[in-house]
Order: sequence, then structure tokens, then C-alpha cells
Amino acid sequence: MKKDETGMDDHLRSEYDWRKLGVRRVGSGRKTFGGVNIRLEPDVAEMFPDSEAVNEARRFLIRITKENVVSEK
Repeated sequence: MKKDETGMDDHLRSEYDWRKLGVRRVGSGRKTFGGVNIRLEPDVAEMFPDSEAVNEARRFLIRITKENVVSEK
């Protein structure tokens, strides 16, 4: 095995790029990167092209729900 400048053994091939390797864990110990993951049912997911569209629809629903509660008082 080759040793690099730090003197550590190199266990990966030189063509592997650490920046491109993803972290993937399964189960409850999985790390999330930037928020909560929500699983949409297939029939709902096909109505939205991306997560921003889902968020926009949910914000709209929150806004009209709040407006209806205020106007009922």
C-alpha cells in the first residue's frame, strides 16, 4: 500500500474522490442534511414537480387556514 504525505496507509484507489462519495446510513442512526424528510404517497407526488412546489402548496394551505380561523372569531 502507498503512503501519502501524512504517512497514513491509503486504502482507497487514487481515482476515488472523497468529495463525491456520499454518506449513506440506514435506520434510525441516519443523518439528515438540512431538515425533515417527508414521504409523499405516489398519487400526491405525481402532482408536484419538486420539493419547492410542495412547500409552496403547504404554505398556501397554512395561510388560508390561519385567515379562516381569524375571520371566524
